Amino acid sequence: MNFDKVLDRIGGFGRFQKTLYVWICLPQIFLAFHMLVSVFTGAVPPHLCRSSWPVGDSAGPRLNLNFSSAPGESCTSFQDGSPSQRNHSRPITEHSSTAKGCTGGWEFSKEVFLSTIATEWDLVCENATLNNIGSSIYMFGLLVGAVLFGALADKYGRRIIILIGLAVQAVFGVGVAFAPNFYIYVLLRFVVGSTVSAVIMNAFVLGTEWTGPKRRMLAGVITDYFFGFGYILLAGVAYLIRDWRKLQLAISAPGFLFLFYVWVLPKSARWLMANNKHEEALDLIRKAALINGKPLENDDMELYQSPKSSEKLQEQRKYTVLDLVRTPRMRKQSLILFYLWFVNVLVYYGLSLNISDFGMNIYLTQMIFGLVEMPARTITLFTLNRSRRISQLAFLAVGGLACLLTIFIPDDLSIVRTVLAMVGKFGITASLSIVYIYSAEVFPTVIRQNGIGMGSMCARAGGVIAPIIYLLRSIGRHTPMVVFGLCPLIGAVLTMFLPETAHKHLPDTIEDVENTSASAAAEKSQHAMYEECPKQNPNIIL
Repeated sequence: MNFDKVLDRIGGFGRFQKTLYVWICLPQIFLAFHMLVSVFTGAVPPHLCRSSWPVGDSAGPRLNLNFSSAPGESCTSFQDGSPSQRNHSRPITEHSSTAKGCTGGWEFSKEVFLSTIATEWDLVCENATLNNIGSSIYMFGLLVGAVLFGALADKYGRRIIILIGLAVQAVFGVGVAFAPNFYIYVLLRFVVGSTVSAVIMNAFVLGTEWTGPKRRMLAGVITDYFFGFGYILLAGVAYLIRDWRKLQLAISAPGFLFLFYVWVLPKSARWLMANNKHEEALDLIRKAALINGKPLENDDMELYQSPKSSEKLQEQRKYTVLDLVRTPRMRKQSLILFYLWFVNVLVYYGLSLNISDFGMNIYLTQMIFGLVEMPARTITLFTLNRSRRISQLAFLAVGGLACLLTIFIPDDLSIVRTVLAMVGKFGITASLSIVYIYSAEVFPTVIRQNGIGMGSMCARAGGVIAPIIYLLRSIGRHTPMVVFGLCPLIGAVLTMFLPETAHKHLPDTIEDVENTSASAAAEKSQHAMYEECPKQNPNIIL
C-alpha cells in the first residue's frame, strides 16, 4: 500500500496534520523578517558631506529632508534651502564633493532612521554598490542552502535539518546585530540566508509528506499566508525600532524559542519508509492515527510498502538533469519553466527589496505590499481550477504591464506609482504561487523532482540578480522597472507554448511528453482493436 492510501486510512488532514502545520507555519513569520529586513537595515537616508559645510558653521546645515530623495542620487551634498527645495524629490547637488568622494565624512538625516548599515559604514557614493552586492550575497546564501540542505534532508531527514536550520539561524541572526564591520555582516547574513532555505524548503516538504492528496494545495497556501503575515508585521516592528542593530536583534532573538521543537516536531513517516526504517515509521503512523481519532488495529502491518514495489523502483532507469533537455518537446517546456521560475523571483524580490523607490512612506508601502500577498495567493485557488496556462499567462502580464506603467508616472504622483507597483506585486505573487503547481504537472513523474530542483535553482538565481538590477540606474533612472516590466511580459508570451494541465492526467514518462498526440491516437486505436477482436489480441492492455 502506498503512503497516500495510508494517509486516507488514518486521516489526510486531521488533528495531527493541523497541529503539524502550526509548528511549520510559525517559523515562516521570522523567515519573512530575515528575507525583507534589509529594506530597513540597508536603507540610505538623505545625507551631506561635512567638507561642504560653509566655513564657520560648526553645527552644519540642518538636514530637514524627506526620505523620498531619488534613488541613485544619494551621492550628493545637501544644502539647507527653502521649504520648497527641502521637500523636492530631487536633492540639491554640490558637485565639489561628488566626484572625488567626501574627505570630511558623511552626515545622515535621522528623521526616519536612527541608524542603518549605510549610515554606520558610509555605504554611499563610491561605496553605494556594496549595499546591493551584500543583498545579492545574502540571496546567494539561499541558493547554497537549497542545494546543501536539500541533499542533507534527503539523507538525514526533514526534521533534523529544520531543527539545525532554526538553531543556526537564531545564532547567526543575533550575530549579525553585533557585526563589527560590513564584511562580517555580509558573511553572517550569507549563513542566515542558507538557513532560510533549509527551513522554508524542508518545512514545506514535511507538511506535504504528511498531508493527503486532496488537501495538499490548500495546505501549501497556508504556509504562504504566514509568510505574508510576517511581511506585514515587519513594517510595524521596523516602525517601532529605528536602529538597525536593535531591529536585527528583535527579529533574531525570538528564534531561540523554537528550541522546543525538539520535543514537538515529528519526523516524516514517508521518508522513514523510503529509507527502510519501517518500525519507526509505523510507530509514527499509529500515533498520528490515534490523534486523528482513527486508531489502527494490530493487523495493519500491511501498511508497509511491499518488497516487490521497492525492487521495481530500484530496477527503474536512473534519470538525471540532462533528461530535462535531451528531447525536443521536453527541452522546450523545461527551458520555458526555468525562465518562469527565474523571472517570478527576480521581479518579486526586485519590487519587495526596493520599496523606497516608489516615493511613499517606506513603512506604509511595506505594509501594503504585505497585504497584497493575501488576496494574490487566495485568488489562485479559484483560477487554477479553470486553467493553469491562462492563469500563469494572465498574472505575468498584469505584473509586467503594471511595472512598465510606473515609469510614466511623475514624481509628484507617488501614490499612483505605489498603486501600480502594488498591482505589479499582486500579479507576480499570484504567478509565483502558480508556477510551483504548474511545474509539478508539466514535468513527468520520472524527472519531476529534478525539474522542480532545477526550477528552484533558477529562482534563487533570480533572487541573486534582483538587487544588482538596481545598479542599472546609472544607465537610466527607470531602467530597473523597465527590466521588471519586460521580463514578465516575455514570460507571458512563452507560457502560451506550454501545455494545459488542468483536469489532465499527469505525464509519467518523457515519452508521454514527446508523444502526447500520438499516445492519444494509439490509445484510441488500441481500444478499437480490442473491441473488434479481443480474443485475437489478448496482450493489448488498456
